[in-house]
Amino acid sequence: MSQRMSRLFLGFGAVGLLAAIAIGGYAMAAEPGPEYEVLEKAGMIEIRQYQNAAAAQVTVSGDRDESANAAFRILFQYISGANQGDAEIAITAPVTQLPDQTEAEANGTEIAMTAPVSQVETKNGDWRVAFYLPREYTAATAPPPTDNRVSIITVPGERKIAIRFSGVWSDENYNKHHDRLLAYINEQGLETVGEPVFAYYDPPFVPWFLRRNEVLYTLAPAE
Repeated sequence: MSQRMSRLFLGFGAVGLLAAIAIGGYAMAAEPGPEYEVLEKAGMIEIRQYQNAAAAQVTVSGDRDESANAAFRILFQYISGANQGDAEIAITAPVTQLPDQTEAEANGTEIAMTAPVSQVETKNGDWRVAFYLPREYTAATAPPPTDNRVSIITVPGERKIAIRFSGVWSDENYNKHHDRLLAYINEQGLETVGEPVFAYYDPPFVPWFLRRNEVLYTLAPAE
C-alpha cells in the first residue's frame, strides 16, 4: 500500500478507509453476507429467516457516527491480519493492513470483507459494531484476534424483520425508516426481542440513491 493511501486510511476513519478502497477500484464487499430466506414481503419490509453466521464484534463509545469510525478501524485491522491465523486465503475484495499494525499483527490471515456492517446500541449507550465473516468460517474456525477488544461471535439464526431503504447515513434517515418499521410491527401485532440493528451495505462513494441500508429487529420465537 502506498504512503498516500496509508495517510488516507489514518486521516478519515471509516469513511476515508472505504473511500480509499474505492480509489483503488474495489467494492466494500465481494463476499456474500449472512444467508437468509425471505418469508414475507410488504413493500420495503421483509420478514427473514437467517442462518447462523460468524462475526467479529467490538463495543465502543460515542455517537453513532463516531462509534462506527472507531469500530471500523479495529475490525478492519482484524480482517487485515491482526489475528492468529496461519493460512493464506483467496481475497476477492482486497483488504490491506493499516500502517499502525505491528509486524506480529500483520502476519495473520487476511479475510475477505462481507456486507453488511451492523451496529446496535447497548442499554448503557455504547455501540456494538460487527463485521460478518465469510460463510466458510464459524466462530470456532475463525482466526482468533490479537486485539482483546475484538470478539468472535455466532450470530444466531433467527427470524428478523427488516426495512430496506436507500439514502445517506444520517440519523434523520434511519429514524424515519425505524419509525415506519415500528408502525408496521405494531399494526401486525408482532413481538420483537432486543434493540434495533442498523446495517450498512455500501461504501460512501456509492451514490446515495443506490445505497442499501437497513434497520432490523429480531422477532420473538413463534409459539
